Amino acid sequence: MAAKDDISDPSLGGKAYEEFSDDVEKKQGVVADVEPIDTAEAEDFSDIDEQKLLRRMDWRLLPLFTVLYLLSFLDRGNIANAKIEGLAEDLNLRNHQYNMCLTIFFIFYASLEIPSNMLLHRVKPRWFIPTTMVLWSIVMTLMGTVQKYEDLLACRALLGIFEAPLFPGISYILSMYYKKSEILMRQAIFFSAASVAGAFSGLLAAAIAQMDGVGGYEGWRWIFILEGLLTFVVGVYSYSVFPNYPKDCAFLLDKERRFVQWRVKFSSNAENKKMLGSGEESLSKTVGEDMLGSREYIWKAFKDWQIWVQLFICWGILVPLYGIALFAPSVIFALGYTSTQAQLMLAPPFICGAIICVVQAYFSDRVGYRAPFMIFSLLCIVMGFMVCLVFSPITQANSIYGAMFVLSIGAAGFPMTVIWLANNLGGTFKRAIGMAIQIGLGNFSGAFASNFYRDQDAPHYTLGHALELGFGCMGIIASLIAVTGYLLSNRKKRKDIAAGKYDDTSSEELVKMGDKSPYFVYRL
Repeated sequence: MAAKDDISDPSLGGKAYEEFSDDVEKKQGVVADVEPIDTAEAEDFSDIDEQKLLRRMDWRLLPLFTVLYLLSFLDRGNIANAKIEGLAEDLNLRNHQYNMCLTIFFIFYASLEIPSNMLLHRVKPRWFIPTTMVLWSIVMTLMGTVQKYEDLLACRALLGIFEAPLFPGISYILSMYYKKSEILMRQAIFFSAASVAGAFSGLLAAAIAQMDGVGGYEGWRWIFILEGLLTFVVGVYSYSVFPNYPKDCAFLLDKERRFVQWRVKFSSNAENKKMLGSGEESLSKTVGEDMLGSREYIWKAFKDWQIWVQLFICWGILVPLYGIALFAPSVIFALGYTSTQAQLMLAPPFICGAIICVVQAYFSDRVGYRAPFMIFSLLCIVMGFMVCLVFSPITQANSIYGAMFVLSIGAAGFPMTVIWLANNLGGTFKRAIGMAIQIGLGNFSGAFASNFYRDQDAPHYTLGHALELGFGCMGIIASLIAVTGYLLSNRKKRKDIAAGKYDDTSSEELVKMGDKSPYFVYRL
């Protein structure tokens, strides 16, 4: 039997659970949820095997989300593979025109992530996400038929529009199924698809490019056409398997749905009690999470200092990540390798990054800290670009290629930025908006990185490497600011609780305070 005050333990049931439920109602009343679960808070969940349920959720959610994001990253990044197979020459693209085709994608992609997450909070994901996927797959296929710069530019803009909902949407959906202590590992598995896509894109592009001349199409056209058709097939299939929110999830039983909502709603309490008061009842209180949507949370999100600091951390990772994804083929090609060799040499660094992404997330969840792993990733980015700047790509090409491994390890820290912020935002609607702000504005980094690497700078690319190095350093500084802010905030909350400042504050008011509640502890 779990200790009574460890309310996150699913084995809590029977009489002990009833006592806990009574205590919750006395202290704070019933807090509204996406779907009211008043009965769940008075229900005995002791017959539910949490680990078995987690494994079922993992198998139903993670493989699907991973495949969808792999295809998303593959489709947005395959233009880099097409470039070294002759895209720019066949369309008579100047360097600034190619860069604009990269930039336009991110302008629309980043601009629409916030409104798409606001919409996703109110519609069924099962229809919304697959529909956007089918639409971008059609655009991707049509990219294989473009004849001039304007055609390619329009397709890239539409691709950005239709891909925008996927990443922030899936990140938000995961936060509705998993507790804070569980989500990073899942997010890392899902995000590792980006690294796998980086490796897979090179291998796939090298194979598809051999179709040059088939049907009268150049090899680079077949890259767009076949990868677009693959995404279309998966998008249509996903209509039948994409999940809704837990409250009406098809693969969960009614009681399991209530349990999943309950465990997420109260997931912070045991951890907060330990961090705030080392188990002292006087410094702890059972407070659920506000799971209603309200316009006031939009304003609260935009005013929250941590979202903007975390945005700079996000840029510190994402700008280098997109720099690597979009220009690694060109950088390796500039070292003197053939286009096929350059495509194949992309695989090892990206696979290395995928492995590190999952391993790092596992240990972060185990120890409960985000900042040390975040700073480690940023240091890898700084060291990687320092190597690129110091060593000559002409006489020391192996050193530049080795730096790609270090940079891929650093870029693997991106899920940490998303989950670190998500862990520290209270209230599901504020979390949805906050994550969309971070990811949406963060993805403008793709527009930055698209213009860092110019053809005239090859093979040294000094300007691009130096700018990426600067963003990595900025991320480290922002991480230290975030840690300092969280430490000071937690210290103040502890003092306020000990002084009895919130003794007369109602539970409803505490719930509405979200992460500003004295009983909400920021994760470092």
